[in-house]
Parts: sequence; C-alpha cells; structure tokens
Amino acid sequence: MVAISSWRSVPARARGYVLCVALGGAACVAPALRTDTRWSVLALLAALYAGGEHAVRRDVAARTFFPVLLAGIFLLPPAAAALVAVPGALCARVERQPRGLRRIWRAAQLALAAWASGHAYAALGGPVAASAPDFPYVLLPAAAAVLAFAGVLSVLDGGILVTAERVPARMAWRGLLPRSLAPVAVHGLAGLMMAVLWSSPYGPPAALLVLLPMGVSCWVFEQYHRERSAHQATIRALVQAVDLKDRYTRGHSERVGRASVLIARELGMDDERVEVLRFAGILHDVGKLGVPTRLLRKDGPLTAQERRVIELHPEYGHEMVRGIGFLGEARAAILHHHERIDGSGYPYGLTGTHIPESARVVAVADAFDAMTSTRSYRRARPVPAALAELERCAGAQFDAAMVGALVRALDRYGWDSEVTAGDGGAEVAPEGLPAAVGHEVPGAVPDHAPQALADLPPTYRPARR
Repeated sequence: MVAISSWRSVPARARGYVLCVALGGAACVAPALRTDTRWSVLALLAALYAGGEHAVRRDVAARTFFPVLLAGIFLLPPAAAALVAVPGALCARVERQPRGLRRIWRAAQLALAAWASGHAYAALGGPVAASAPDFPYVLLPAAAAVLAFAGVLSVLDGGILVTAERVPARMAWRGLLPRSLAPVAVHGLAGLMMAVLWSSPYGPPAALLVLLPMGVSCWVFEQYHRERSAHQATIRALVQAVDLKDRYTRGHSERVGRASVLIARELGMDDERVEVLRFAGILHDVGKLGVPTRLLRKDGPLTAQERRVIELHPEYGHEMVRGIGFLGEARAAILHHHERIDGSGYPYGLTGTHIPESARVVAVADAFDAMTSTRSYRRARPVPAALAELERCAGAQFDAAMVGALVRALDRYGWDSEVTAGDGGAEVAPEGLPAAVGHEVPGAVPDHAPQALADLPPTYRPARR
C-alpha cells in the first residue's frame, strides 16, 4: 500500500516520461540478448558496477563508478555496453520513495546514455576493444563517446525536471551539460585506461587498479555529502523550531531563500556564495525564537516597548548561529537584514555599503515575499505592484542594485509564491512602507514539492510564472 501511494505521489506525466525512457532503454539493450556478446566481459563489468551501487549511496556510486560504464563502451558493442549498468541500477540502494520507480529510471537513463555513447564511439572509428596500439587515434572517438554520454544524461535529467519538478522548459536544461561534462570527461579517461589495461597482457586485474583512486574519490565525496546533509538538517531544525512557535507565515523563510538565490545569481555570485545567501534567506528570522510567543501571536497593534523587544530578534538570531561555521556571511545577513540604506534601520543604524552585501540581498527578498504573500487581513499584492513598491523605496530603504537584480530575475524566471495563509498574529511594519512589507516569522522548509527522480546535485530550480 505504501509503495502504491508513493508511486501515485509522482505526477502522472513524470510516470509516463519514466515509462517512455524505460521502453527506450529496453530497446537499446535487447540486441545484446540476440547477438554474440562477450558475456564474460559484460558480466564482470556489470558485477563491478553493481557492487559499487550496493556498497555506497546511489548518488555517490554514480559519480564514482562511471569509469566502469565507460570502459564497457570502449570494450563492448553499444547494446552490450548499455546492459552493463542495468543489473546494478535495478538492485541499488535507494533512500527515497518510490524506490522501484527510481531504480527503473536510473537503469533506463544509464542504458540510453551508454548506448548513445557506444554508437558515437563506433561512428568515429573507435575499436571494439581499445588497446595501447590504438593511441592516439582512439582519443577522438573516446571524446565523442564522453560528450554523447554526458549529453544524453543532461537531456534526460532536464526532462525529469520538467515532468516531476514542474521546472519551466526554458530553464530545465540550462547549465546541466556544462556541470556534467567535466566529471564525465575525467571518468571517460579513467574508463579508457581501464579498457586499455583490460586488453593488455595483464588482463582485467590490471584494469581494476584504475578503480583505486576512484575509491578514494568515493570516500571524499561521501564525507562531503554527509557534511552537507548535516548542514541541511541543522537549518531545517532551526526553521522548524520557529515554525512550532508561530505558524503565521509558514513557508516565508523558504521563499525568502529562493528570492535571495535569484538576486545572488543575477548579480553573478559564484555557486558557493549563492548557497550561503540561500541559507541567509531561510534563517533570517531565526532570532524570533528568542521573542516571547505572546508577542508573535498578539492580535492588534504592538506597543512601543513590545516593538523594541521584537526588534531584538536580529541580535538573538546572530547569537544563535554564531558558532555555525558553514553559514559564513549568512550570519551577517541575519544580524543586519533590517538595516536601511538611509541609516534608519536596526539594530545598529548602518548606512549604504556599510551594510553587508548579504544583508542587503536578504532585505529585498524579505520585503518582496512579505508583499506577495497572502495574510489573514489582506490579499497578496501582484508581483508588478510589489516590484514597483521596492523600486519606489530603492536608495532609501533598499539597495537599488539588489532591487534591480530582483526585477531582472523575475522578468526572466517568473515567481510562484506558493502562499500559505496564516491564522493571525502581530506584524511589525518598517516605517516608510505599508504593513504588507512588515516583519515575518519563518515557517518550516516545505517538503511537499516532488523531488526529481534524477537526484541531481542541489541546484536552483526557478519558479513558474
């Protein structure tokens, strides 16, 4: 019953897309069952890949054991090479539901990629079993095989983003090929080395030595993955703690993080800083944990003394995250996201560029989401009206460059507020703006969005118009 419900949780068009890819993968491997296949080579390569899939996390195995798949491309005909990954992918460890659908997807995706890669290799005259005498002539066919392998993976991953994650088609494939090409190229070189050693007098045992450095790579990536998971768990716990205290603006923190990413990318920040800005947006109001619950849930206006208590939350938040090293400059954004360009903000009344850049980004993202989210006492403003208000206040309350970046980003990608109305509560509106741009209390990071079956590395997924 659980398995059936988890399958139904995947959009119908995504299930249909996976089915089509699976049928394509089956058509690719079928010829290997009808021709004279080098079953001993295929079986050993398939066992190596299956062992890797079973031994470590699936996303780690994919990055570590691609050389085995690519070695199969250089040693076997395309249909047989497509079959190498299938047993391992179908019996791999999968952590998220629906496990069966994810296994089928992965097996079909790798089969199609290997099949296309094998045909690209053969089309440029690549030998069926690459060996040392084939150098340097084998390098061009091998490069074509690597490009085809990465290209097919990127095309299929983009399709799953469109069908399962509802990413706009104009954005789904952006950046996928460049991100996958470099690692696949490295794995292709290792796979070619495996194939050459396999065909040498030393045979398969020598080829297996190539996997030793890949094993080290596996361990390093596993440590990175665990550290990143710990970071995400820390952030989720902090935001959910605030949500338990006041559910009034559930989802606000995640949306502020998303808007911060839009601004950061538009400003040309590198991926590491973009990730930090996402953390900053999600955690910007974590200091509300130090504010008495009765004030956060108060109906009616706040007194001057109550307002001063709530305005302490940036400092509370900064103290809470002071020892979390991976947050980096996000800590400054948490402390200063209510500073104003003209110096009338809090807690320290900083002006202009004395306000940290991260805080200027989050301030704009925070105000934008406040205006475009529905509350119990008023409807959400349309995005154009919210942007017009931000532009009106640019240079006084907000950094004009950050406002301009958000305007350009939303014009390109659009915005989906995914608003969740609250059940009432106090809101502190900064002077100079209507209550719609007031202070918000963050909610838990939402889990309801479907996760891409591709299990891609964390990337920004643009909102729909």
